[in-house]
Amino acid sequence: MRSSKFCLHPAGDTPSSCRLFDAIVSHCVPVVVSDKIELPYEDEIDYTKFSLFFSDTEALQPGFLINKLSEFPKEKWLEMWRNFPPAKGDAVDMLWRQLRRKLPGVQLATHRRHRLRVPDWWRRR
Repeated sequence: MRSSKFCLHPAGDTPSSCRLFDAIVSHCVPVVVSDKIELPYEDEIDYTKFSLFFSDTEALQPGFLINKLSEFPKEKWLEMWRNFPPAKGDAVDMLWRQLRRKLPGVQLATHRRHRLRVPDWWRRR
């Protein structure tokens, strides 16, 4: 990946995969192929600054991706390469921030499960 300019990232059956992280760490411009992909830390990272996106329909056209990537201007690629996420907010820090945002929802769900239910109350009497 380190010697590649572009790294293919087709959508799979899970919201994220190691391919995307590997591409970012290798400073290989991710080529995301999906109409509905959910990218990790999307609220934290603007992927459009350092990734390319293609629809499923485009990717299925013979030769389309190869032609688009081979025609991609070197200056634009260098600009994208320079825009990779900064080291300041590393993956661990981003993970904790994501969890912190989800924590209130998790706590609410936990409290809902422990609320008094009428059938339970009647059995205890």
